[in-house]
Amino acid sequence: MQIASTMAAGRGDTDQLLFSLARSLMAQGLRVCGTVQINTDRQKTDPCDMDVRVLPEGPTIRISQDLGAGAAGCRLDTGALEAAVGHVAAALERGADVLIVNKFGKHEAEGRGFRPVIAEALARDIPVLVGVNGLNQAAFEAFTEGFGEQLPADATILEDWLIARSRAAEAAM
Repeated sequence: MQIASTMAAGRGDTDQLLFSLARSLMAQGLRVCGTVQINTDRQKTDPCDMDVRVLPEGPTIRISQDLGAGAAGCRLDTGALEAAVGHVAAALERGADVLIVNKFGKHEAEGRGFRPVIAEALARDIPVLVGVNGLNQAAFEAFTEGFGEQLPADATILEDWLIARSRAAEAAM
């Protein structure tokens, strides 16, 4: 199974790492499919706005909801997330060398979100890299049945892993 996860230590660091990685891979001519998250700070007391950019060319979709001052509930806009999933599924159909998903989150842990797209990429022998946090690590491991790799949050290691697996899949065709 060609799937790995990574997790950077700081808040938003995984998002920045995957965004830079996707740009580097595309600059090298790889067909990159998936999403990267872009957070935009708001006022000091408000949480950031969360957007995902669908790779390779967009669109950028706001996946967070403004619940108002002091709200503590989940801000994920599940409809917007599913719209992003639809765009990624369509891009995958057009062909991809790698799939990058910004987060294997609560939705994926529950069997929704990007999970079907990840499964489709794996069925096509397309290497998959996802961001994951500690809260969803066990669900990711269950999804991959223990065959997923945990890679350090190092751009060179992640890039080498994706390129090597993409080339191996291409050679096997």
